[in-house]
Amino acid sequence: MSLPFKKILSDFPTCPAQVLYRLQSLQGLVYLQDHGKPVIGFLPKHYSLDGQINFNFSDTPKTGTGFNGGWIGFIGYDYSANQFIDAPSHAQPATYLGYYLSYLKFEKNTWVFYSHEPHGQEILEKITQLPKADLHFELIEPCTPTWTKTQYTHAFNQVQNYIKAGDCYQINLTQQFKGKANGQLLAQAAKLWQLTNAPYAGYLKINDFELLSCSPELFIEFQANHIVKTRPIKGTMPRYTNTQQDEQSKNTLAKSIKDQAENVMIVDLLRNDLSLYAQIGSVKTNKLFEIESFEQVHHMVSEIQATLKPHINPMHMLLDASPGGSITGAPKIRAMQIISELEQQPRGAYCGSMGYFNLDGTGCWNILIRSIQKYQNELSVWAGGGITIASNCDAEYQECFDKISAILDSINTPSV
Repeated sequence: MSLPFKKILSDFPTCPAQVLYRLQSLQGLVYLQDHGKPVIGFLPKHYSLDGQINFNFSDTPKTGTGFNGGWIGFIGYDYSANQFIDAPSHAQPATYLGYYLSYLKFEKNTWVFYSHEPHGQEILEKITQLPKADLHFELIEPCTPTWTKTQYTHAFNQVQNYIKAGDCYQINLTQQFKGKANGQLLAQAAKLWQLTNAPYAGYLKINDFELLSCSPELFIEFQANHIVKTRPIKGTMPRYTNTQQDEQSKNTLAKSIKDQAENVMIVDLLRNDLSLYAQIGSVKTNKLFEIESFEQVHHMVSEIQATLKPHINPMHMLLDASPGGSITGAPKIRAMQIISELEQQPRGAYCGSMGYFNLDGTGCWNILIRSIQKYQNELSVWAGGGITIASNCDAEYQECFDKISAILDSINTPSV
């Protein structure tokens, strides 16, 4: 790929949401926070809504960090699960992958336009001359849980019965919160990203479908020299404004035998997933039971690293490894079967993955938790957690709300 046409956009606002507002009329608008390396893509050369793309990666080293031209999109949970089981599907797009040669990157506190296309100057003129956007978001029905506490308890008890019967060790049981709204979900982006400060946030609009992610979780990062990393989250405690109470909550999580057991189950599952594609002896656990503090919750996070075999295609590996073990359970296929039986609702994009691949196969993909979906006028937010034999029903039910209560409050509060 040729060196890009490049232009510093000194008159663009630094806030990603405000830039997205300005570009909201462009086809294939997508944004990734990418852990400190924000990128906005638009006007893809081509795209696929069925995942059927021939990904031929080159060995040409990339220049710079983060996204540098290639594929951006998402792979929904339903799409991934249906590779292995008969799972319910949603009417909304199940996956999207666009080939982006024109994009913005946030560098040195300003947005920079890049284009590898021969008419990059024309594209630049187009985006700089767009009129000011007039976005609105009007809540029709607030997002409320589709399960009662009794229904959640019934599903929880069924998971426990499956564990006792030996079907599984852990199931990621989730529940949906549904509402209705007119207008664009994008109008809520600025306050949600400021509220959560999520390292793997994102946004995507495809026709009448919007996906707004506030994800704190990395699924797989594909680094140079065939190195891959995954950072599963398992274990959650709420944050508190009182410093002493907040520190106590953090310490409780760090010392929790139950959460450590839950975390190590998923570490073992992901070590096994990576070993299928990794060079012998290269799979290692870099970090175990590390506590990371986000705006609303403390999380227990571990990190696994491996070196891929030279012939492995990164996109094929991503698809084969999806959905991530942290949001399914162990063993994975049986866990997904039980999830399908108990939840009886398509998750859509939730618990899928959103990210990018450069042309050399490097890239970064999140886990789509703390994410909001809007299809036509239907809003959908999900939350859940890993259920083990040591889990307490009331605590797991409350954890759902700890994870997304701030997001729900923000969405359900009418804009002034």
